[in-house]
Amino acid sequence: MRDEIPDPQTFGSVLLDWYDDHARKMPWRISPSDRKAGVMPDPYRVWMSEVMLQQTTVAAVKDYFQRFTLRWPTIADLAAAEDPDVMAEWAGLGYYARARNLLKCARVVTSEYGGQFPDTYDALLKLPGIGPYTAAAISSIAFDRPETVLDGNVERVMARMYDIHDPLPGSKPALKSLAGVLTPSVRPGDYAQAVMDLGATICTPKSPACGICPWRSPCLARQNGTAAELPKKTPKAPKPTRHGHVYLAQTIEGAWLLERRPDKGLLGGMLGWPGSDWGDAPAPSPPFEADWNCLGEEVRHTFTHFHLILKIYVAFVPEGFSPQNQMLLVDKHQFDPGDLPTVMAKAFKLCSTTKGLGF
Repeated sequence: MRDEIPDPQTFGSVLLDWYDDHARKMPWRISPSDRKAGVMPDPYRVWMSEVMLQQTTVAAVKDYFQRFTLRWPTIADLAAAEDPDVMAEWAGLGYYARARNLLKCARVVTSEYGGQFPDTYDALLKLPGIGPYTAAAISSIAFDRPETVLDGNVERVMARMYDIHDPLPGSKPALKSLAGVLTPSVRPGDYAQAVMDLGATICTPKSPACGICPWRSPCLARQNGTAAELPKKTPKAPKPTRHGHVYLAQTIEGAWLLERRPDKGLLGGMLGWPGSDWGDAPAPSPPFEADWNCLGEEVRHTFTHFHLILKIYVAFVPEGFSPQNQMLLVDKHQFDPGDLPTVMAKAFKLCSTTKGLGF
């Protein structure tokens, strides 16, 4: 039955009718009615939203998107921004390589494409930080090209529509092929968003609302009673746990000692607290000699591939201390913990809760 695929134009029109009535409202999206009236999406805003949404929820992204586009309303504005300002604005959103690639891409589009995004999948794929999914999403949503957009929501919809029991990620190619056949030539940009909305609001991971789904009739998983168990996934290996030390230090006047991390690697380019390497049993490595006090509190944070536990130490910066390498002193009136990545902000919060240093 998996080969009996309905005509994509007819199949797509059913979903588009549903989308016209139920499309989610998002700050980067052009509504179906506006799109029909000839309003075209801004490729800059589509690109920005897609980069932010990688491995991040819509709810978490909305405020970041609005702040970014208010501060840097065009790609030329973003290309001219200072790297530390962009990294600080991104703080807390995670996966910081995205922010570095955001700047790289903005500068390439501005310098090599006159500030206009290329409108084809192949050309978009050559830009920094744009992979197959993002290239397909931009070319489809911003330029109305019939590209196959496959995110987690679409994978789930396709696995259920065709009752695919082969687990992810191995089944990705098959699911993409099925999704590609169903992509219509009419309104492909709206269609791409419609399938994602269907997965996010109706064909949800748990308790899918099959009774009100516009695709309920042909859905094989609904017919076979297997929708709730799909898509299947290959079990993940347990995450290892790494350990480290983090050092929070203030001057007598209240300035904080921070350190900018190397551009490459986790939290690349972000400001944070000086600290040790993260490993099995790292040796303490404070940034200067002092009477360091262990707070007795631990930062616990989970990254994509490992759990992290950091011991917190506090001390006052000695008089005459001169920051070295990537360290700098930030005046207490200029310091904003919101500019720190989440794991570093957790350390600050624990320090303030336990009345460490000058609190």
